[in-house]
Amino acid sequence: MKSLPISPDKPWLAPLAGYSDLPFRMLCRNRGCAVACTEMVSVKGLKYDGKGTKALLATCQEDAPLVVQLFGGEPQDYSDTMPQLIDEGHSFFDLNSGCPVKKVLKTGGGSALHLDPDRLVETAATMVNIAGEGHVGVKFRLGFMSGEDNYLEIARRLEDVGVAWLTMHPRYAKQMFSGKADWSKLAVLKQNVSVPVIGSGDLFTAEDAMECIRQTGIDGIMFARGALYDPAIFARYLTLLDDPRCDSLPPFDLGKTMEEHIISTREFDGSKRSFRKIRSILPRYAKGMDGIRAIRTKLTSCEDWDELIAAAREVSTLTRDRC
Repeated sequence: MKSLPISPDKPWLAPLAGYSDLPFRMLCRNRGCAVACTEMVSVKGLKYDGKGTKALLATCQEDAPLVVQLFGGEPQDYSDTMPQLIDEGHSFFDLNSGCPVKKVLKTGGGSALHLDPDRLVETAATMVNIAGEGHVGVKFRLGFMSGEDNYLEIARRLEDVGVAWLTMHPRYAKQMFSGKADWSKLAVLKQNVSVPVIGSGDLFTAEDAMECIRQTGIDGIMFARGALYDPAIFARYLTLLDDPRCDSLPPFDLGKTMEEHIISTREFDGSKRSFRKIRSILPRYAKGMDGIRAIRTKLTSCEDWDELIAAAREVSTLTRDRC
């Protein structure tokens, strides 16, 4: 594949640390996700064969197109690790310049790169030189803290070094996920660069995504927390995009979603660690539903895969219209 599909009718799945592994990506792809990103992968971890780092890159033929999101503060680490990733068949890469959590900031990566635009641009340029033009994007924020917007300066410089797409979460790093995403800044970004712009932030429903596209004119959208609560958000969004007046969106089937995720996870990695992980994730799907405490208790008390599947089937009749 020479380029990634970037358009309003090709919704992306965000890189979600702890969540967007292969089973979850396939769950979303089966519901209309056009492009998926891996969890963020440490270039330092790749370089020194960190425990578990390679596992984040697990994929399959159906898991395409796939964008590998990398993070780290030293351009040389990208030079040392990306050629091997390409040899292993990975084609598309994203530079994480947006993650605001402390353990990422301590590496000099994530949104700490907003504090050093020269290093951010140098890192992106290094990635482009290795992977080739058309194969590298950057995910970033408005700036590190309120009043220090440098996203336009950074965006223009990234365009100059050959970055093929830009994804912006229009909050400041210091905000983390508090307050509201400022979609108006996505419109400003779109008006000032020629590369495709993908929007992220506060896209919790299909309607949110429709409104974001309408307000900003950006090229595409990326679902994050909205997908965590309901992977069918992709199908809902595409239905609305095809017919904005549609009043019969695909229903949310709690049990079916849970069961498919459980089975896919067991087939991918049936370890005890994987079991504990999926057992803790499943209650997210019941967020906002009546009886969520009972559902959570039932799921978290399961001791093996068969019990977990049986529990999911018990709630299969519970559906809620999550537009």
